[in-house]
Amino acid sequence: MKRITIAKAFTIAAVTALALGIAPTANAHAKGCSNANLKGTFAEKDSGFFTNPPPAPASLFAGVILDTFDGNGTITATGFVSIDGTVSPQTENGTYTVNPDCTGTYEVTIAPGVTAHAFFVIDDDGNELQIIPTDPGTVVTCIARKQFPAGHLEQ
Repeated sequence: MKRITIAKAFTIAAVTALALGIAPTANAHAKGCSNANLKGTFAEKDSGFFTNPPPAPASLFAGVILDTFDGNGTITATGFVSIDGTVSPQTENGTYTVNPDCTGTYEVTIAPGVTAHAFFVIDDDGNELQIIPTDPGTVVTCIARKQFPAGHLEQ
């Protein structure tokens, strides 16, 4: 009798652990993301450097940019960047794609003949983006926060 009770207890515990382990995974996969999930204006802060062919040293980089995503795959951006202490305005236009796992990529034209690429992760319920440029020689990290997150008054 005691063995049957212990076996039942272990079976119930195993089934409960399995159910609790599967439920969050199912919810995460059920949420899914698309271009429509990325909509609004984000304040982006960038820092890092660009490598240069030897013997030139790396160029330090910093930037503050407003990225606007339209929810349909188009991005526009405007802001200021500093490369080795030389500050200049920057505008960007391009496209983005959001994957079902809430990661994505974008490609922007910064100036005629200058195109940049990046990988991003949508974070904090869509209020933040973690971004890393993917072009060779670029060692920059970027964090973009939604300018007016859900629940805040938009002006």
